[in-house]
Amino acid sequence: MSWQAKRYHDISCGHRVVGHEGKCRHLHGHNYRVHFTCEADELDNVGRVIDFSDMKSKLCMWLEENWDHKMLLWEHDPVANVLTDKIKTGDGTTLDDGIVLVPFNPTAENIAQHLVLVVGPQQLKGTGIKLTYCEVEETRKCSAVYALRPKKNNSRQM
Repeated sequence: MSWQAKRYHDISCGHRVVGHEGKCRHLHGHNYRVHFTCEADELDNVGRVIDFSDMKSKLCMWLEENWDHKMLLWEHDPVANVLTDKIKTGDGTTLDDGIVLVPFNPTAENIAQHLVLVVGPQQLKGTGIKLTYCEVEETRKCSAVYALRPKKNNSRQM
C-alpha cells in the first residue's frame, strides 16, 4: 500500500494547440488549476508523505517561476519562430521574455504528462517521493489527467 498527499496550484498561462481544428489553434490563455498527487511507500517520522509546504516549494513554485503568466508554445510551432524574435515592447523588454518553448504540443494532456515524467522527478529528486498523478484543469468544466501506473509484479507465487 502507498500513501498519497495532494495539493493544487493555480496559474494563468497561454498556449496554442498546433493542428487543432477549432478555436484552440489560435493563441489564447487559461486560468489553469494543476492538481498534484505525491506518493510514498512509508510515512516519514512525523507521519507524512511529504510536508505540504515542500509540495508548494518544489512543485507549485516551479509552475510559478516557469509557466505562470507565460505563453507555452511547442518548439516546432511555426508561430514560435515569429514570437521568439527579439521584438521590443514599449517597456524595453522583448516579447520573447514571456515565451516558453516546450518539447510537446501544449495540450492539457501533454502538460500533465510532462509534469509527472519530467518536472516531478527533477523537483523531488532524492526525497523518495514520487509525483504519480497530475490533473490539469483548463476550465472548471474541462481537465486532463496523467497518472503513473504501478509496475506489475511478474513473479509467480507458489
